[in-house]
Amino acid sequence: MRLLRGPVLRQRRRHGVRRSLDRGRRLTRTAVVVVNWNRADLTTRAARAVLEDGAADEVVVVDNGSSDDSVAVLRDALPEATVVARATNGGFAAGANAGIAAADADVVVLLNNDAVPAPGFVAALRDHLLAAAPEVAAVTARIVLAGRWSRLPSDRSRPDAAAGDRMLRDHDGTAWAPSDDGEVRLNSTGVQVDRDGNGADRDWFAPDDRAAPTAVFGFSGGAAALRRAALDDVGLFDESLFMYYEDTELAWRLARRAWRVEYEPRAVVEHEHSASSGVRSDLFVYRNARNRLVVAFWHAPWTTVLRALVRTTVRGVRGGVGNREARLVLAALADVLRHLPGHLARRTRESRRASVPRRRVRTSA
Repeated sequence: MRLLRGPVLRQRRRHGVRRSLDRGRRLTRTAVVVVNWNRADLTTRAARAVLEDGAADEVVVVDNGSSDDSVAVLRDALPEATVVARATNGGFAAGANAGIAAADADVVVLLNNDAVPAPGFVAALRDHLLAAAPEVAAVTARIVLAGRWSRLPSDRSRPDAAAGDRMLRDHDGTAWAPSDDGEVRLNSTGVQVDRDGNGADRDWFAPDDRAAPTAVFGFSGGAAALRRAALDDVGLFDESLFMYYEDTELAWRLARRAWRVEYEPRAVVEHEHSASSGVRSDLFVYRNARNRLVVAFWHAPWTTVLRALVRTTVRGVRGGVGNREARLVLAALADVLRHLPGHLARRTRESRRASVPRRRVRTSA
């Protein structure tokens, strides 16, 4: 019976997907979800762009327990949208889940509040998903970094004072800073996971004209369309992650249930990278380190888990006791190890639900 489990599950699921697609073709309803936390200005800009484009049947804005007057501002500025007010900040995962739950649509588009969609963004994602094979669960967009960027000389570790804290590094470690005469660079054409368990944007800081393959491991939660039938099958975002790696974790669950993710280059957004949380904040450093390990324990092969543990330990120890980032990384490691029995139990549950072995999941190109 165990040998038949995978094929039987896939057959049953695909019949369900086809029924959902038939229903979707009749309704063709698409909702866009934007999550806000204390940045009603950014959220209003993003939601207004979607509303003015006119392709979405519904726009749902979730206020994630803001401590300012965001709810009143959003309701006043966006009367055409549904504003969902959460009492507490549960992180991006909880906010996105609240928006998905509130949306009455077969296709749900997620859009970061610090992203500005180009005309046709929603339609491109929706049309790709509805025309795709039944096993395509999500379509991820072409995310372009806002502004222009120039490489910093190798002997400089910081940008000019005028650039502030906006220095970023590409996958090779090269530093980039905002520059009026710089180049337009990509933020993401989807998500991939390396052999150390590190989830990363595919084509991060690649030239804007880079052509990327359609097939990709995961979607970016900042700009992607999700098929409701796929979410019904595997569940929504894991709220225990709070923020960071929640899209990678969901991509793992999709892949292990034989769903696929594709990339749509015509769906374009311009993204103010980490305008809401910051790439050097304590929250980012801690959550990024912790969640990378947690997701590896839940889903990745043991070789990846071990490499992730070694990499995190070395990163923390090398930084030294007085280094803020090193302390946060070691605190993240300690938290994962303290809750290790629970993570191992989750790993077992995921294996029981899956129809595709971990070793057969292709996480990178």
